[in-house]
Amino acid sequence: MGSHATLTAATPDRMGRLGRELAALLRPGDLVLLSGELGAGKTTLTRGLGEGLGVRGAVTSPTFVIARVHPSLSGGPALVHVDAYRLGGDLDEMEDLDLDVSLPESVVVVEWGEGKVERLSEDRLEVRIERAVGDEAAGDDLDPRRVELTGIGSRWDGVDLSVLA
Repeated sequence: MGSHATLTAATPDRMGRLGRELAALLRPGDLVLLSGELGAGKTTLTRGLGEGLGVRGAVTSPTFVIARVHPSLSGGPALVHVDAYRLGGDLDEMEDLDLDVSLPESVVVVEWGEGKVERLSEDRLEVRIERAVGDEAAGDDLDPRRVELTGIGSRWDGVDLSVLA
């Protein structure tokens, strides 16, 4: 079961606002998997999530450190931001990051996690970001993005993701 919504983020500002709005639906223990090509807006969405969750520190791409923990400034869940791009396809490397330890009390967001972290939790939110295609696509940050949100597992049953559209 779960829930599903598709929307358009026409600008980077809208992608950040989507992250802030999505943060209101998240709670400790949530696993969010972000997928999309390089430059699609995964980190921009995560930056908005961090703002919405009220966490400490600038949310930037963790490509070179693999994972960053942003503690809450307001007593809410921490944001654990992971970039799995350079990790292999097996769960062993992900387990070395102790994400299963962080997961119960944090919101864990994994960029490039598709096929790598699904076994961490039966419940997860998968967010796929795609650039617009066709003649109208300019090939830059101002391309509209199609954002597909899919809640998987009982955690997402009855959660109306369409409120984000």
